Amino acid sequence: MGSIINTIVQSAVVGLSVLGTLGAPTLPQFLSGNGFPWGSRQAARTNPYENSPTTGVIRSYDFTIARGYIAPDGVNKSVMLINGQFPGPTIEANWGDTFSINVHNQITGPEEGTALHWHGLLQRATPWFDGVPAVQQCPIAPGKSLTYTFKADLFGTSWYHSHYSAQYAGGLFGAMIVHGPHENIFYDTDLGPVLLTDWYHKEYFDLVEEVMTNKPPPKSDNNLINGKMDFDCSKIPAGGPACTPNAGISKFNFQSGKTHRLRLINAGADATLRFTIDNHTMTVIAQDFVPVVPFNTNVVTLGIGQRTDVIVKATMSPTSAVFMRSNLTEKCSSVNQPYAVAAIYYEEADKNKTPKSTATVFDNSFCGNDPLTQTKPLFPFSALQNAATTQDIAITFGPNSTGTNVWYMNKVSFRANYDHPVLLLAAAGNTSYPYDPQWNVYNFGGNASVRVIVHNNFFVAHPMHLHGHNFFVLAEGVGTWDGKITNYPYTQRRDVQIVQAQGYLVIQYDTDNPGVWPFHCHIAWHVSGGLYVNLMEHPDQIRQKVVPQTLAQTCRDWSEYSGHNVVEQIDSGL
Repeated sequence: MGSIINTIVQSAVVGLSVLGTLGAPTLPQFLSGNGFPWGSRQAARTNPYENSPTTGVIRSYDFTIARGYIAPDGVNKSVMLINGQFPGPTIEANWGDTFSINVHNQITGPEEGTALHWHGLLQRATPWFDGVPAVQQCPIAPGKSLTYTFKADLFGTSWYHSHYSAQYAGGLFGAMIVHGPHENIFYDTDLGPVLLTDWYHKEYFDLVEEVMTNKPPPKSDNNLINGKMDFDCSKIPAGGPACTPNAGISKFNFQSGKTHRLRLINAGADATLRFTIDNHTMTVIAQDFVPVVPFNTNVVTLGIGQRTDVIVKATMSPTSAVFMRSNLTEKCSSVNQPYAVAAIYYEEADKNKTPKSTATVFDNSFCGNDPLTQTKPLFPFSALQNAATTQDIAITFGPNSTGTNVWYMNKVSFRANYDHPVLLLAAAGNTSYPYDPQWNVYNFGGNASVRVIVHNNFFVAHPMHLHGHNFFVLAEGVGTWDGKITNYPYTQRRDVQIVQAQGYLVIQYDTDNPGVWPFHCHIAWHVSGGLYVNLMEHPDQIRQKVVPQTLAQTCRDWSEYSGHNVVEQIDSGL
């Protein structure tokens, strides 16, 4: 059920991270300043895409990425750490601030390139800092650095992660919080990020090798909350890694009668999950970077990359203790151990005792998001009834020319070229790639809006993520779309939505962000297998942008490194 008295010191479990401890800091309403940094803007009355503030404040961070050994669930393994922490450091800004994050690649044993993606931010003025190698930048070469500088142009809860191969499945991720208005709801305490992740005892590269050699999808070994969970060491095979039982679980503080904000993030590699808190109701106030009209629920579904902010009122006595639970959906994901728990202690509870609460009962057989009809964005930004152009995309799976089974979008399986980022080519005037169809670029020219209809012709679901936009979710379901829009005109908006197995997903977005934006499945093994396209908008305006010289230097560094070292790109590269 989860050990309360852990047998491993905190630093051996999650490195220098304090997440999941009772001493973890709570988050402020906003970072220091006089009054609301965003001025009079309100979540319910401000179009965040047209009227975001610019504070002039720079939030600086310094990241060193290197390998290290930790045991999040008691099983000792090599993990990619940022500043010695797993999960990586939580970064914070106010809405309208500027992040400046200097990333040093110190990965050795073996060396690898890397790049960090800042999930969900629009990157309106800085498309080259979206962080996808071969698309907006060359990888950061071993021993080299790159400073990402970009505006916190949306507010709420998100995360950052490596977009180089499946590195983030090896630990390279962390929470990203942008403080903003929330006049729609009051709460007493912000408990911060709750990172929910499936976990593998094998190295990520070994898992990618399995995926790319026609073996069955790898099964995750465990399920973590803020980097912690126990593991049954008797399941480690003879000669396997060292395992210490009772590694310990994460813990949170509740105060009776008070309300608490939890920022739920599915930062996993493969699994859809469902989150509950025993004996408590959650009030949903945001999905991804979109505040919503509050509604109550007992269970929250999260596909990979999705976030949900909830408010929970502590309605029990001061001596109470309960579990929060993250259940990986076994029908929809490849898992060996699907259950994770963390302890919630009220102020007078015995924190050395295991909670005795009973789990919430829910349907865990459905491989999709919670109903679209539940959600209405707080700011009622209307989708156009008809887009300027429509693109159908069919997802299929099958062998390539070498006999390796890969994923296809409209019969093309993506493969990256780290030496030639598509955005940088477009900025130089090259927007057509007839000799590189594997880059899977859709050039929508000057069209004002795009509707994408995804047809999933396979028997597994896919959490589909679009960079550079919050899209309207017009419809989703099983079978064929009937042309009806759900909750029109105020449809749900977000940046990740699950397309069901043998189903459809209809999204729409305004092309108000010139750039080259990835649209892909967020299951690590699926994007490794090529389930990815690039959506280009307003190439004429891309050519007018001035790309920072640091991007050119990063490409020169990468060219120098890759010219003298073998880069083992065994998957799509992303």
